[in-house]
Amino acid sequence: MSERYDIAIVGAGPAGASLAIRLAMAGKRVILAEKETFPRQKLCGEFISPECLTHFAEIGVLDDMRAAGGTELRETVFYSRSGRGVAVPSAMFGSMHKHALGLSRAEMDLRLLQGARAAGAEVREGTSGSVMIDKGRAVGLQLRKAGIPPEQVIASLIVDATGRTRALSRRNGAPALKARLIGFKTHATGVEIPSESCEIFSYRGGYGGTSRVEGGLHNICFIASANDVRRLGSDAEAVFREIVCSNRRAAQVFRDVRLGSEWLAVPIDRFGRGELSPMPGMMTVGDAASFIDPFTGSGMLLALESARIAAASLDGPGEVSAEYQRRYSAAFDRRLRICSWIRRASLVPFFTEAVVFGLGLSTSMRSRLVTATRSGALET
Repeated sequence: MSERYDIAIVGAGPAGASLAIRLAMAGKRVILAEKETFPRQKLCGEFISPECLTHFAEIGVLDDMRAAGGTELRETVFYSRSGRGVAVPSAMFGSMHKHALGLSRAEMDLRLLQGARAAGAEVREGTSGSVMIDKGRAVGLQLRKAGIPPEQVIASLIVDATGRTRALSRRNGAPALKARLIGFKTHATGVEIPSESCEIFSYRGGYGGTSRVEGGLHNICFIASANDVRRLGSDAEAVFREIVCSNRRAAQVFRDVRLGSEWLAVPIDRFGRGELSPMPGMMTVGDAASFIDPFTGSGMLLALESARIAAASLDGPGEVSAEYQRRYSAAFDRRLRICSWIRRASLVPFFTEAVVFGLGLSTSMRSRLVTATRSGALET
């Protein structure tokens, strides 16, 4: 006999776990499957913008996040290749919270998972899931865990929250794309920046950044051209020193850096929208739905917002997928386009220098640009 649930979610990152909390709080019977066992490290900038703290408060985990020992980040400073910088105060993000939070994904995701359990969701760690399909519709999951016979669960709705891999969709025919960029991440000490700052550096073919997290460590996260990575023998340290530190400010702040963990690396094959409803009975959230450029510091926000929209769509009129797509498009389509323009512009040296200089002269323009990466519309 198969267990029956209202919603089955695969992937316990910020989108999947926060959606599980919202649905369980609303009285839904939810199962959340995650292939890893927490805590675990994850490639991420680990910059939790002020708006995310509002989401944490809504789902009852804000105090747990604050107790994890993260760092309050009061500003983000963007540096062009020459080392010219422009600062964006965290208060400019338009939230009731006036600071961002630097916290590792190991700590943040663990607390979200614990929140899902506390809210009443059934959580399965170390468990992978594949979709069960009947007459073209997703009707359940086959769950697999090492040492245990496979298990089938039936659900009215299947949610793909597996991140950029879109694991459920790709198992049902979506092709893998060739990576144009490679992302790298580690934790380190000896980073010479103010403890309340996040710094972002532009360089040939990409950008990277650093900010303090818990335990006296700094997160270092960057993306680089796949061509450069191949040229340097896929050596993360060589890419870091030759490419990232070609930025004058990066060379300065990372002069005496000491790595505290191994480099993580992942290929990045796409930005922008994916399919929100790959088949009847299934929806995607978080990076599985859209991958927004990390340059904007709003990836975590998109994950949490998409979960909120998905939860609200279950009570909306009409077919769930249509209501979800309507609300999702209204919230994110223009935002994703604007972030795409910013990413492309950041890779043009002369333009980046001019923009950093201009934004440094105009607080109003900085505020408008920040708002555009959140609301999707520039104010006029």
